[in-house]
Amino acid sequence: MNDCLFANYARFDVVLSHGQGSYLYDIYQTAYLDFATGIAVSALGHQHPELTKALSNQVNKLLHCSNLYRIPQQEALAEMLCQHSFADKVMFCNSGLEANEAALKLVRKYQHQRGKADKHRFLAVDGAFHGRSLALISASPEGKMIEGFAPLPDCFDIAPADDLAALEAAITPQTAAIILEPLQGDGGGIHLFPNNYLQGVRALCDQHDLSLVLDEIQCGNGRTGTLWCYEHSGIIPDIMTTAKGLGGGMPIGAVLAREEIASALTPGSHGTTFGGNPLASTAGLAVLSELTRPGFLETVRARGDQLANVLDTLVAKYHGVVSEKLGLGLMQGLRCVPEVSNINLVRTALKTGLLLVPAGRNVVRILPPLTVSESEIDQAATLMHSALSELAS
Repeated sequence: MNDCLFANYARFDVVLSHGQGSYLYDIYQTAYLDFATGIAVSALGHQHPELTKALSNQVNKLLHCSNLYRIPQQEALAEMLCQHSFADKVMFCNSGLEANEAALKLVRKYQHQRGKADKHRFLAVDGAFHGRSLALISASPEGKMIEGFAPLPDCFDIAPADDLAALEAAITPQTAAIILEPLQGDGGGIHLFPNNYLQGVRALCDQHDLSLVLDEIQCGNGRTGTLWCYEHSGIIPDIMTTAKGLGGGMPIGAVLAREEIASALTPGSHGTTFGGNPLASTAGLAVLSELTRPGFLETVRARGDQLANVLDTLVAKYHGVVSEKLGLGLMQGLRCVPEVSNINLVRTALKTGLLLVPAGRNVVRILPPLTVSESEIDQAATLMHSALSELAS
């Protein structure tokens, strides 16, 4: 391990050198089936021909220019996102954290513009994970996230998840917006909110004049079998944030919003040096073009059903190691029993050649590329059987 790096990551002792499709390879040419995808980033797997071709062409033209000038690739990506979502306007940044920070600023500026500056607080739910800035860790008030960082900004109220009555009781005259992930990732441990809960949240926002902000940083971009996770419930947010899979490996984030709200940000009120630069926007265009290709998402749903059947079988066979299957589409997970650490399962799977991701609440995330094949899910099933069998012995 490199002693010159900060020690804020608990890294596995693996050095990856290259990838192809659903596989990564280390410096010793050991192959790993990648069901981690850089934490839901490598949506098209590795070295996808359309993505690499688009990036190669752009690298030879222009890497960066600032948002002082028009960026055609950014404009094209914004138009495509609006065509395939509820949104009228899009603003780009570099990451999910930045997108969520921008969304919070947008909510406050919108309320100020309406003459309601007293509405300045945000309401989140248990299990939320919206990022690691000082503001956003106050939406995830758990020990490892907040220890040593007090005092936190006082801008969030927290309500129990899945409880509409408790959520409504937490609304105050100062509440400006409710923010949540339709399918919680790291913090909630692949917790899927029921459709009727999300519909109830939408109704509460309408009733109390609140903005609904959906964080689809991890669960968006085709991950659950629809382009956006909110589509499963039939609701429409006022603001949505996304990142991760949108760039297929390039850093890009986006805030999508209705025009009335988006108009609150005027020149100088928010900005970014790198957000939506030509290279990142080119990546987003290539990824979104693939995700919206006819038949692509139908295949994602089929592979998601296949994965769900695999996980049901594993839970039934290894109930002494894992207690339940979680999630939707190709964002699924296994909850380990209390006696088994999720890190142990991730480490054991790594030894078999399968990459998985730990999450909160003793859950292991399973995040294959959206291009994963039927045979690769079968292979993952074999590797998971091997890992669980070792832990069960």
